[in-house]
Amino acid sequence: MMLSRKRLLLPALLALISGNSTSAATLETALDRGALRCGVNAELAGFAKANSLGEYSGFDIDICRAVASAVFNDSEAVEMIPVTTTDRFPAMLSGTFDILSRNTTWTLERNAQFGQFAGVNFYDGQGFMVTKSSGIRSALELDNQPICVGRNTTSVPNAEDFFAVSDIRYRPVFFNDEVEAAEGYKEGRCKALTADRSALAAHRTGFPESDAHMVLPEVISKEPLGPMVPQDDSRWENIVRWSLNCMINAEELGVTSSNVNDPATANTPAIQRLIGAVDNMGELLGLNKQWCSRIIQQVGNYGEVYDRHLGPDTPLGLERGINELWTNGGLIYAPPVR
Repeated sequence: MMLSRKRLLLPALLALISGNSTSAATLETALDRGALRCGVNAELAGFAKANSLGEYSGFDIDICRAVASAVFNDSEAVEMIPVTTTDRFPAMLSGTFDILSRNTTWTLERNAQFGQFAGVNFYDGQGFMVTKSSGIRSALELDNQPICVGRNTTSVPNAEDFFAVSDIRYRPVFFNDEVEAAEGYKEGRCKALTADRSALAAHRTGFPESDAHMVLPEVISKEPLGPMVPQDDSRWENIVRWSLNCMINAEELGVTSSNVNDPATANTPAIQRLIGAVDNMGELLGLNKQWCSRIIQQVGNYGEVYDRHLGPDTPLGLERGINELWTNGGLIYAPPVR
């Protein structure tokens, strides 16, 4: 009896939500435009990088494509807008893009001032890279050594904290952004480069002799990276959040791009809800019933995306580590689709 009453109330609730112009604004704008606008890194191997034709690919790019699959049933319905570390937050506030998917750390300040984080798609930590020939084997040996760092990143205050606590002298060499900092390090202007460890691995792939460089063992910060959306748009925030959660749940349940359309795959209630075989979870988001199955089919589950861009068989060669599913001892965990 109570379940039936809930179902009777659901259409009225949806109508109320749909009538809220603030919460529906970004979705309606994207639908009218016919494509999603995504703020991305211009040049970070594995995460976001364009080929000679200007076509982007990468771990963060696939978050954009997942949302496009859910909204448009077309993972290619995305306009990639390259944005620097300095410009990303002003661009977010000005409405330049619908999603910022650009290796951005979730912090209180950023959350309060610039937008909502729709989840964490990669857990990272800041580190230091040096040349093997330098003889440096610990960050504690960087006392008064010039260190390349990009402005307007969490790397700046994190490094300040680390050196203060370690009671050694910090000698930063500032650059406009992380890409310029990596170039400065490559040119020999600094003894070390500091950034997120995944970014260090990405930059190293572009060095002429990548094996001549090493990332030091210390991890000096927490860097939960994830997509951001505009403030005060709860419908859009949920669409982006649940697009990511769809991919994570799909990996946990064993649903992949190759088996999502196989009727034999839908052998549990959880999988049936995930792919839209029963119930209509998409309606709660203002999307089609198959919104999640579209993401899995066109982009893949979380593990497929990780392996494709960052995993051991890629130039970055990053083991899953803390980015394993919670069931495998990692931190990747998503609420259930129900």
